[in-house]
Amino acid sequence: MIQFQSPETGPPRVYTVSQLTQEIRGILEESFPSVWVEGEISNLHLHSSGHMYLTLKDERSQIRAVMFRAQARQLSFRPEDGMQVLCLGRIGLYEARGEYQLYIDFLEPRGLGAMLLAVEQLKERLAAEGLLEPSRKRPLPFLPRCVGIVTSPTGAVIRDMLQILGRRFPNLHVLVRPAKVQGEGAAQEISQAIEDLNHWPGVDLIVVARGGGSLEDLWAFNQEEVARAIASSGVPVVSAVGHEVDYTIADFVADLRAPTPSAAAELIVPVQVQLQRSLEELEAQLVGAMRKQIRRLGEELRGLLARPPELSRRLTQERLRLDELHLRLQNSMGQVLERAKVERQHALESLAHLDPRARLPGLKSELGGLAQRLWASLRLKLQESRSGLQRESALLHSLSPLQVLARGYSIVRLLPQEKVVRDSSMLSPGDRLRISFHKGESTCRVEE
Repeated sequence: MIQFQSPETGPPRVYTVSQLTQEIRGILEESFPSVWVEGEISNLHLHSSGHMYLTLKDERSQIRAVMFRAQARQLSFRPEDGMQVLCLGRIGLYEARGEYQLYIDFLEPRGLGAMLLAVEQLKERLAAEGLLEPSRKRPLPFLPRCVGIVTSPTGAVIRDMLQILGRRFPNLHVLVRPAKVQGEGAAQEISQAIEDLNHWPGVDLIVVARGGGSLEDLWAFNQEEVARAIASSGVPVVSAVGHEVDYTIADFVADLRAPTPSAAAELIVPVQVQLQRSLEELEAQLVGAMRKQIRRLGEELRGLLARPPELSRRLTQERLRLDELHLRLQNSMGQVLERAKVERQHALESLAHLDPRARLPGLKSELGGLAQRLWASLRLKLQESRSGLQRESALLHSLSPLQVLARGYSIVRLLPQEKVVRDSSMLSPGDRLRISFHKGESTCRVEE
């Protein structure tokens, strides 16, 4: 049925296709500036420009989506058709086809299976580069001078590790580099901590440690950024993440995987008392072997002395020579053993000088000074922010439309759309208007 407009209401407004499309685009962009969407990927296409085009669908509907190159390069997994994902983006309208679509800024796999898939994909990619080859694994130092630990400074992990290390080798120098081990930004802090310890003088071994947890809790250690930081480390790295049944990408890239942080503390250093006992046992074995050899040579000499008299003179000379060699050997071994004892004593004294407890008072004083500077900086920053807020508040008050209305101006809106009228050409006779004054509103009709 065709219905004509009466003369009282005026002719209807006629849109061009472009005008109508622009109107719809404005409504969509204003209504959905940021939205979370969950769905299944289909029709995935990676363009040569790096942009990623796909369709999100569920049981009843679908929507086209695009993720531009800058955002797609930040993905830690490879999207595939059929994968369930969670997206954050904004709704827009592609005017050339008149189709609305989702512009994706953030994309992550949905569910445990998708996370495991992302881990396997990263593992395959690193293996293709040779980063998981056993030939890359470096041996750990037998007795490291300084061990750097990357972990949370407040958890039970660092307390247990320090207790075990102190019991096994009291003079060991341990350097703790605090880092978040869970949640947003944890991967970046772990990677930076590994890099910092590589530049710290004297660090012979790095341990990356965290207690057990779910796959989501350990997710930072499955990030490519952490894997590459471990692979590029110039210092051997031990991965001690989770429980014995937990495996992460960091475990495969590290030079050694420890089943737990406590096990790592037992693996990286020997027991000092046992080491001293082993040295003493080796010393006793060496002395015993020397005495056994001397007895054997003495028996051979006595056998030679029992031979005919013409050999006695030669045997006597050889016996004297043997006695001289025996004396020289005893003196030489005594000097070697004495030198070994002196060197061992010097090593123990050097380890005692490296005791970090002697540095604690100076570090506490330095920390106190830094804390005072931090509080002074915070107070200054707060004062500056408060002054800036007052200036912005005054500027906002001066620009308020209520101030304009107070000077005698008014706001005119076309009913029923409530669209602000900025040009009289937007009006037709008979249109209903709403006029907002500084105090109150009024409704009227256009005469001409």
